Amino acid sequence: MTCKFAIIGTGMISRVHAEEIRSLPGAELTYVLSRDELSGREFADLYGCRYTTDPRELWASKEVNAVSVCTPSGTHAQWAVLAARHGKHVMVEKPLDISLAAADEAIRICRDSGVKLGVIFQLRFMEELRRAKRLLDDGVLGRLLAADADMKFYRPPSYYGNSAWKGTSALDGGGALINQGIHGVDLLLWLAGGVSEVVAETRTLLHGIEVEDMATAVVRFRSGASGVIRSATCIYPDHPQRLLLHGTRGTMEIVGTEAPYIRRLEVPDRPELAIADAGAPEDRLGEAHRRQFADFVESIAEDREPLVNGEEGRKSLVLVDAIYRSSRESRRMVLPKESAQG
Repeated sequence: MTCKFAIIGTGMISRVHAEEIRSLPGAELTYVLSRDELSGREFADLYGCRYTTDPRELWASKEVNAVSVCTPSGTHAQWAVLAARHGKHVMVEKPLDISLAAADEAIRICRDSGVKLGVIFQLRFMEELRRAKRLLDDGVLGRLLAADADMKFYRPPSYYGNSAWKGTSALDGGGALINQGIHGVDLLLWLAGGVSEVVAETRTLLHGIEVEDMATAVVRFRSGASGVIRSATCIYPDHPQRLLLHGTRGTMEIVGTEAPYIRRLEVPDRPELAIADAGAPEDRLGEAHRRQFADFVESIAEDREPLVNGEEGRKSLVLVDAIYRSSRESRRMVLPKESAQG
C-alpha cells in the first residue's frame, strides 16, 4: 500500500520533506496545506500535488493517510493531535513541540488512535553515526568519562527579522538551543545515554530577540560521566557541529552539521580502529531525511514503531526544558528517572 502524504506548512524545511517523500517508491505526496495561498499554490505546482487552506479537506480525503508537519514549532503537537484524531499517521519536524505537556498529549493521542508518530531527527540515520553508535555500544571507548556537544552557529539578524515566529517564546519556545542545537542534543543523548542533572545559563548576546542566542549547560549523565552542551546563533563565522566523547580507553570526535562523520578515533589498545583527521564526506543533504521517511513508511506497512517515535523524539525536549528551567530559576535541575533520555 502506498503511503499518501500531505505536508502541512510551506516553510523552508517542507521542501526537503517533499523531495524525500517523492523519492520513495512506497510514498506519494498528494496534498499541501497552507494558510498562505501564494506559497501554497507555488508549492503544489512545484511538487505536483493538490493545495488547500482547509484542514477538513485533508481529514476527509482518502488520498491522505499520513501528514508531515512543517509548521512553527509551537504548533507541532496540535497538528499531530488533529491528524491522529482523524486517523492519519504523523511525522513531525523537530522538536515534537516546545511544551512537554503538549508533546505528551500528542504521544498519547497518537497511541490511543492507533496511528504512528515519528519525529524528525534525521542525523540518527547517517551511516557514520550508526557506526559511531555501534562502536560506543560495543564499549570501544571503555567507561564513558565525558561527552560534550558544541554547536556554535551564526544566524544573521535577517534570519529572525524576516520571520514571524523564529526567536519568539510563543512559537519557537526558545532560540539557539531548541531550534538549532536540538539535533546535537539528540545525538549526544543517543550516543552517551541519559542525563540525571543539569545546571545551565542562557543569554541573549547579539540578536534583538526575546529568547537566547547562547545556551551553556553542564550535565551529569546517568552513567556518571560529565558533559558540556553549548549552542549559539551568535558566533561568526558559523562552525560545524562537534561532539567529543572521552572514555577510559580512548576518544571519539564527531564533526559536521548536515553530514556528521567520525573525524578522529583514538583507542590505544585497538590501533586497527584509529582514525586521524579524516576529511569531510561529500555533501549528502537529504539522504538522512530520505532514510528516516523510508523507515516511517515501513513502520506503517509493518505495523511497528518508527525508529524515532514520539517517545524517542521527546527525550531531547526533556533535557532542553530542564536547561531552560535551570537558567530561569538559577539552580541545578535533577531529572526524574522516568524521563531519562537514552
